[in-house]
Amino acid sequence: MAGGWAKDGAVNEQIEASIGEELARMRLRVRHGGESRTHCIDCEEPIPEARRTALPGVTLCLDCQQERDQAFRSRPGINRRGSKDSQLK
Repeated sequence: MAGGWAKDGAVNEQIEASIGEELARMRLRVRHGGESRTHCIDCEEPIPEARRTALPGVTLCLDCQQERDQAFRSRPGINRRGSKDSQLK
């Protein structure tokens, strides 16, 4: 069900494209350089062998990675439709 000038299935195609782009971005990040670093790029602490084996291309120690993960805040989406009431004001 498409709306306006969009063809049928356009929404699903956009969702699939967005997912595909995100997967490609994540794969590139994991394949960073192929080899994992032996020391963290932020704090220079050694990265444990088990972490390097589990995540090929890892560049951060566990503590630094957790700090970055906690600092990440997702942005809210944009309401492009708006409510009819807000458009009448």
